[in-house]
Amino acid sequence: MSADPKNLIEIPPVPELVMRRTFDAPRALVFKAWLEPRHLAAWWGPTVFTNPVCEADGRPGGVLNIIMQGPDGKRYPCGGQFYEIEEPRRLTLGTWAEDAEGRVLENHIEVLLEERDGKTEQTVKVNLVMATPRSKPFVAGMRQGWNQSLDKLGAYVRNGIPLFSVARVFKAPRELVFKVHTDPFHLAKWFGPAGTTVIKADMDLRPGGTYHYGLRMPDGAEMWGRQVFREVTAPEKLVLVQSFSDSKGGITRHPMAATWPLEMLATTTFDDLGGGDTALTISWEPLNATPEEIATFDHARAGMDGGFKGTLDALEAYLATL
Repeated sequence: MSADPKNLIEIPPVPELVMRRTFDAPRALVFKAWLEPRHLAAWWGPTVFTNPVCEADGRPGGVLNIIMQGPDGKRYPCGGQFYEIEEPRRLTLGTWAEDAEGRVLENHIEVLLEERDGKTEQTVKVNLVMATPRSKPFVAGMRQGWNQSLDKLGAYVRNGIPLFSVARVFKAPRELVFKVHTDPFHLAKWFGPAGTTVIKADMDLRPGGTYHYGLRMPDGAEMWGRQVFREVTAPEKLVLVQSFSDSKGGITRHPMAATWPLEMLATTTFDDLGGGDTALTISWEPLNATPEEIATFDHARAGMDGGFKGTLDALEAYLATL
């Protein structure tokens, strides 16, 4: 159903969104990830959204039908149509969001892919071409939503599995939530399994810096970990490489899973929701992993969900004391 022209709003000046990524994956695979339903379902939509319905006819004139689902269970229908397909370097398509009253907004998207040294340089251009009054929240979140989607695409074409993500909204200001993630004093109050005590916490908070920590378990056993910071953007984002470690800071295997990836790429974002609330999103993916290690990670999603729930519960309780 098309929007009634009388109900269209004058779109405020929204610059063309131009987003560039370099993926460690062949161009042919990245191109397929834009066309085939089994690939699209793994990465389309913002972080922590899933796609219980994903239908795509990847040819000129073919239609796109995706129903995205948020972590609260709410569903967001998304339709579309492929226009031009010049495999494997270029494609264009239109997408639109809908609600019970009809079409809310429409975008025109151009995807350009160049292969260099076995990697793929991708440029995505998004233009908003139609909007209704009901589209304002969608328009406000366009850039963030597309960047999150493309981050998920990058993780998917690198590893062949969807990104693992969890999210929680905390009733605490963003600056505070960021601080308790980056100050060893605060981390010692909530980070780690229940009943553990911190025996070491050395942090150098800067790109290239490390956080080396040790925990003593209730049975007396020790567990060590190391983080290497890649990006520190206060109070918005942390990107780091997470590994199990020894007391000297060397990388070691998971003490209970010999085929767990040696390195994990972890991205944490802190979104200010207003009113003193902060949305925290944590995403993990295997880094430089073997197929066996990737499979071990993929099969451990249920356990990671449970582990993060406990950790975020502890964080929520600690924030309430501050």
